[in-house]
This record gives sequence, C-alpha cells and structure tokens, in this order.
Amino acid sequence: MKKDLHPNLVTCKVTCACGNTFETKSQKDSLEIDICNECHPFFTGSERMVDTAGRIEKFNARYAKK
Repeated sequence: MKKDLHPNLVTCKVTCACGNTFETKSQKDSLEIDICNECHPFFTGSERMVDTAGRIEKFNARYAKK
C-alpha cells in the first residue's frame, strides 16, 4: 500500500442548530449542522416544515387561490 495516501482522521465534535452535540471522526475538529437525527422530522415522527430561504411563503404567494 502507498504511504501518506489517506487523510488523517481526528475526533470531530458536531453541533446541531437544535443544540444536540455528538462526536464522530472527520478531517475537521468541529462541524456545525442545521438538522440532525434528534430534530429531523423523519426520526422524530412529527411533521415540520424546514424553510431556510422563505421558499414556502414565495410558493404560497405565487400560487395563492384568488
């Protein structure tokens, strides 16, 4: 096998926008994410609209029934 081919993995602290934190392996020391398994609708069982750019309001305004 070739030496120095693979990147160095370190323990990474991942922080979610909901406040959940966990550790994994990555090339970076820390990561900040928007959605994790604690707040994602698929895992929580609750339906929630995740809208970061106002797309739902734009759609509703464009196609509103008159």
